[in-house]
Amino acid sequence: MLSANNVTVRFGKRVLFEDVNIRFSKGNCYGIIGANGAGKSTFLKVLSGEIEPSKGEVTKEKNERISVLKQDHFAFEDYTVIDTVIMGNTELYKIMKEKDEIYSKPDFSEEDGMKAAKLEERFAELNGWNAESDASILLNNLGIDAQNHYKLMKEIEAKEKVKVLLAQALFGNPDILLLDEPTNDLDLKSINWLQEFLINFENTVVVVSHDRYFLNKVCTHIADVDFGKIKVYPGNYDFWYESSQLALKQAKEANKKKEEKIKELQDFIARFSANASKSKQATSRKKSLEKIELDEIKPSNRKYPYIDFKPDRDVGNDILIVKNISKTIDGKKILNNISFNVKPNDKIAVLADNEIAKTVLFQILAGEINPDSGEIKWGTTISTTYFPKDNNYLFKDDITLVDWLRKYSKDPDETYVRGFLGRMLFSGEEALKKVSVLSGGEKVRCVLSKLMLSGANFIIMDEPTNHLDMESITALNEGMMKFKGNMIFTSHDHQLTQTVANRIIDIKEDKLVDREITYNEYLELE
Repeated sequence: MLSANNVTVRFGKRVLFEDVNIRFSKGNCYGIIGANGAGKSTFLKVLSGEIEPSKGEVTKEKNERISVLKQDHFAFEDYTVIDTVIMGNTELYKIMKEKDEIYSKPDFSEEDGMKAAKLEERFAELNGWNAESDASILLNNLGIDAQNHYKLMKEIEAKEKVKVLLAQALFGNPDILLLDEPTNDLDLKSINWLQEFLINFENTVVVVSHDRYFLNKVCTHIADVDFGKIKVYPGNYDFWYESSQLALKQAKEANKKKEEKIKELQDFIARFSANASKSKQATSRKKSLEKIELDEIKPSNRKYPYIDFKPDRDVGNDILIVKNISKTIDGKKILNNISFNVKPNDKIAVLADNEIAKTVLFQILAGEINPDSGEIKWGTTISTTYFPKDNNYLFKDDITLVDWLRKYSKDPDETYVRGFLGRMLFSGEEALKKVSVLSGGEKVRCVLSKLMLSGANFIIMDEPTNHLDMESITALNEGMMKFKGNMIFTSHDHQLTQTVANRIIDIKEDKLVDREITYNEYLELE
């Protein structure tokens, strides 16, 4: 049991949250959500003891062990991979080192023997004899080859260090697991394994993530950081989102009859209560949901950008033919005889074992680079717009946001451009910021604005969800679903890919797989 009791965190005059009272119970997974800067990661640090709250306290049961996903990928460079994982249980690792020191003494005394005996007893209690094999199993499950288990951390790739630190956090069955963005930089196979691990984990998990699909799969509760408070709701992310939207709707229709309001909530709960992440908790979750009064769910004060891609004209029957295109970069073959045709209504998600292959394909389609061989043929009715993975080259001019967006607007009037920026959450003085000082998420919203203003009927998108907060990802997801033209895109956001794509193209090393199915259906075939 982990509890936050009257916890307040403030930095100077700014209060992140105050008087927070939450009990995190065993067997549950709590997803912490909130706008960027709301204090999600700070709250995790308060729970772990890394940061002292301005007021209040965090308590846990005696002898319970908290494990935290470390963020510094270079903190263990001089340790072996296997030792780094075992360090997840600090007490066990310390005992292992103390034992080694005692047994290596040339003048082993009776006192040393007694001390070693006590250490051996505690070592056995902590399941120390299985420590290396347990650590290896975690590493194998996360896709780290056995040949790397005894290498130094500085000898392995950055993407593998991420997995080692995750294995470190999961090691030794901690009582309380605190995870900040655990799916970042993980491949799909590792994410799926982690989801199953957490679904079956019997202790307490508190996780911060922007991955809605992940939160839906693993979370039994959502802790919403909003209004300077943190409130816990039973259910997964979709339940929280739909219920907050329903609460907002009801708040706007305060005169709605009570009976209609109750029935709408009951129908809503009936629909969601069956979607338990953990089947054994389905019954208890249903009971929890049924106790909710709509008045308890406050409409969120977080703002969602308005994303709506409207093509200036419909596509015809001839859209795009890609025929035998190949591309070699720095002596390495990236694309090899890639061919496919695009039909009306196609929204294609592109997958690839090699991340660069997707970006190179999109750059060729956007006309930014030429293939070494093969051809691209666009239909006469098609107009395209492109979202690049690296958009920094678009923001080199020392100009304001208004002037930047005006370059891409058919209507250069400042009032029109400012109105458009307002819908993308750049209102008032924000619209006069220099583009050179924009954050990653702000730049993405600007590029999305550029795409909307283009009026194109074919959109090419390379990882548009990178740097976005949950609200912007949700708005983008809805905008992509509503788009009436054609689209080819790639994204690490599972839910976006599943809900938008009706066709999957997977670029393998030796072939191209092309299926007219959803993302989940394709994963089931793999």
